[in-house]
Amino acid sequence: MITMVGPHVMGLEHVLDRTVYDQRQVRIILTLIMASLYRFATVSPFLLLFFFFVIITLVEPSVASTRKLTALVPQQPLILKYHNGALLKGNIAVNLIWYGKFTPIQRSIIVDFLQSLTSPRAPLPSAASWWRTTEKYKGGSSTLVIGKQILDENYSLGKYLKNSHLIALASKASHVNSVNVVLTAKDVGVEGFCMRCGTHGSTRGKIRFAYAWVGNSETQCPGQCAWPFHQPIYGPQTPPLVAPNGDVGVDGMIINIATVLAAAITNPFNNGYFQGPAAAPLEAVSACTGVFGSGAYPGYAGRVLVDKTTGASYNAHWGERAQVLGSGDVGPADICMLNACLI
Repeated sequence: MITMVGPHVMGLEHVLDRTVYDQRQVRIILTLIMASLYRFATVSPFLLLFFFFVIITLVEPSVASTRKLTALVPQQPLILKYHNGALLKGNIAVNLIWYGKFTPIQRSIIVDFLQSLTSPRAPLPSAASWWRTTEKYKGGSSTLVIGKQILDENYSLGKYLKNSHLIALASKASHVNSVNVVLTAKDVGVEGFCMRCGTHGSTRGKIRFAYAWVGNSETQCPGQCAWPFHQPIYGPQTPPLVAPNGDVGVDGMIINIATVLAAAITNPFNNGYFQGPAAAPLEAVSACTGVFGSGAYPGYAGRVLVDKTTGASYNAHWGERAQVLGSGDVGPADICMLNACLI
């Protein structure tokens, strides 16, 4: 989601030829250029992982295999340009508009995850420590609070939504110090779905508010929007990982909800933090979409953790323990998968 101008690209050969350089900086710069290629390419998104793998190998091949997973990624300096616009800081209400039929367990998983983003209780690596990276941006911390929840189980606008429908649904909740998130069920089609797994934006006019949308891709394109918990649509067909909460669609949604929320907080009105053109910006998280651990490459999410009880793969905790139901089945676990960097 970035376009890098010519001088940046031309300067890389010089940077790589230096005998002394900051390897972390070089990896970030190269990753941004990789994201630029991905943003405007029409090929499979797994090409993005290929470039990332090559970059890591060239810059520091031994780091990925030796670093302990105490955090999702090492702390990195901010490199996204600030365009002097308003950010969402302080206590921010996340209003949820549930469109279509979600089970109570599905809603509980997503709400618990959102609440965990500002909870300090989970062991490292945690979703909260991942989210705290947003404090590096101007204005301090952004504390997310669950606001109003609206259920639209009768498909009031039908089962295919255009972008204008998403805004109409988001408009039903409060517009003050909030992000209104529309979540669509697995049987709801959305304009551009599968080409995108979620998005965020803002309304125009005197009263502006930030909104976001994420869809459940379980029956539409799980290989695109719920990978690595489903076989990928393109690229190497390695076995999918076990979803942390046993729900491929919802676990995929968690990845995408975290991504769009980070972007909405740091670039709510398209004049906050981003790199490249405003029409196609590189925002927080999007520089490493599809990379969940060190050593990632096409068809491989990277080195992640595995729950000993369920076999589920994850790279972040969001609570203190998994929930075991009375039937003996393992219920929603306090673990999740997040894109590996939030720069």
